[in-house]
Parts: sequence; C-alpha cells; structure tokens
Amino acid sequence: MRKIGKQEIEDIAVGAALLGTGGGGDPYIGKLMALQAVEEFGPITLLSVDEVPDDALVVASGGMGAPTVLVEKIPSGEEITQTFAALGKYMGKDVFATYPIEAGGINSMLPLALAAKLGLPVVDVDGMGRAFPELQMTTFYLDGISATPMVLADEKGNITLMDTIDNTWTERIARSVTVQKGGSATCAIYPMYGRNLKESGVHHILTLEEEIGRALRLSKENNLNPVEEVLKLTKGYELFCGKVADVNRKTVGGFARGTAQLEGILAYKEQKLELSFQNEHLLAKSGDRVLCVTPDLIAVLDSETGMPITTEGLRYGARVIVIGIPCDAKWRTEKGLATCGPKYFGYDAAYTPVEELIGKGVMAK
Repeated sequence: MRKIGKQEIEDIAVGAALLGTGGGGDPYIGKLMALQAVEEFGPITLLSVDEVPDDALVVASGGMGAPTVLVEKIPSGEEITQTFAALGKYMGKDVFATYPIEAGGINSMLPLALAAKLGLPVVDVDGMGRAFPELQMTTFYLDGISATPMVLADEKGNITLMDTIDNTWTERIARSVTVQKGGSATCAIYPMYGRNLKESGVHHILTLEEEIGRALRLSKENNLNPVEEVLKLTKGYELFCGKVADVNRKTVGGFARGTAQLEGILAYKEQKLELSFQNEHLLAKSGDRVLCVTPDLIAVLDSETGMPITTEGLRYGARVIVIGIPCDAKWRTEKGLATCGPKYFGYDAAYTPVEELIGKGVMAK
C-alpha cells in the first residue's frame, strides 16, 4: 500500500498511453481529470493485488468508445460516479476498490479520478496488460468471469444497466448503446471478488506505467536515450524509424479504424511500414514481412522524446519510432489468441511472438 499524488499521476498517464498501444483514450484528458480529483480530495491509495481481501467486491472503471470521439466529447466527470452508484445499488453490496480494465490513456486515469472522489483504493492490476478494442478481450474472460452486471453512463445523465448472457453479447450491446450515447461513455464493469482478481488479473500494471513515465521524464535530465530506456523496462524491440507519410482513419461502429503509412529514415531509409489499427495498433508490416502483430503490443513513439503517440494523434510528417513489446503470457494461449489474435481481426497473418519475428524475419501469408 502506498499513496500516489500528482507526480505519480503524471508518470502513470505517460506509461499508460504507451502500453495502450495507441488506444485507451486521450491521456491528456484523463490526466487532467485525475489531477483535479487529487487536488480536491487528496492522494489516492494504491494497493497491491495481494492486499485485497478474497471476499472483497472490486469493480473496474473506465471509458468505452472511439478515441477520436473523446477528443471533442470530453466526459463531465460525473458519469463515472453515477455508474458506481447504480451498480452498487443493483448488487446490494459496497464496492471495496476499483481498478483499470486496461492500460490506456484515459482508462488508467478514470479509476484514479473515481477513487479520489469516492475515497476508494485503486488496485495495481488490470485485465489486459495493454489496451484492446473490445470488452471481452480481457484475461478475466479467459477465466470465465462475467463482464456484467455493467453500467454505462454519458455526460447527459443517461444510465444503462446491463446483465448479459456472455461477454461477447456484452460487447455487442454495450457498443450499440455507446454509439447511441454519442460514441463514448463511461462504465463500471467486471465486478468480481478479490480472489478472482488475484488469479486472473495482470499484476503491477500501474507500477509499470509509472516506471515508464518516470524513465521518459528523467532520460533528458540524465542524457539517456528515452526509447532505449523504454525498451529496457518493457523488454521490447525497435521495429522501425521513419516519418508518417499518410493516415487513413475513420470512426465506424464505435471504433477508430484505419491504417498509417510510414517512410523509413536513418537505418530504415528506402523501407516502408504499414500500421493497421482498430482503436489500438494491431499489425505492423514492412512489405510482406510482419514485424509485430496482436496480441503483442505495438507502440508509436516520438523519435526525439520517446513520448507515446495515440492513433488519433498520428499526423503527417511526424518523426516516430515504432516498437514491439511481448504481451502477457495469458494472451499466447489457444483461447487468448482466439480472443484477440490476428485471425479474430481478419488479418491474414499467423501469430508469431515478436521476439521470434524480429529474429527470424517471418513473412506474411
């Protein structure tokens, strides 16, 4: 157990944006919400997952929708507290703590803002170890834990309570509701007990996010290469260095979908890279060669500062470094790959771990 304040929030926001692989919502908006909550209500208690009682009720908090919508449709800040009030009333039990459903800009920040407002602790765990576009894409789903009862709320005060037959239906119905709410909403989801969180969650994710953010912040002061510092912490690989030549991006069905074309510079001159994304970056290809593919992480960093760039933040002419990071081992299982591997998203590429792709130069089919 420890307290986290403004500097920790600043660092976590940066690390969350990086592990969010381009998705998870605008980190700047989420950071401002968390900082305001801490300013008003004081520091937040961060618990190790091992400190959560086995029979304690814990609930994830976060946002749902297209990151491109969040740039203009900013949460009021009241939605997330409304979701918890509605869910607690429905379940008839007090919530012990909250936690992020994923690592992502706004989705790692909303639990902190909520915790400060309600006086709840935040658990150092999530359900992905990265960000994914759909609600069933969690390590909890892999272990048969239900995403519902779930509550969705928008800035207008509309509150929707859902109890579905399985997590795939949760995603389908919640996505439709979110579209009707203007393309983004906040949610209380995956209520479970402490023992479930310990068994199924990805541990120490907020701590890793903080370490990444701190490393990027201090790298300039210490005259260190920021990208190299990130690769050390994440056990990642540099995939490409280049400039953004084109971005094809549109919001469809509650997702930001598209591709980005990069032209190589420095050691990658004369090479090209294509990034495909659905909220998050899911596939990186250079010609016919797959460099990294979901569920492994693909992050785009500013080549000078190492700061992460979201999919909605990709701009023509930006100089970037693309990195690949091995995913949590849970995603490399048969069910994990069926849930969020390349075939699920319709990519004609077999999954191969990024460490093998970089070493062997595997070609796409």
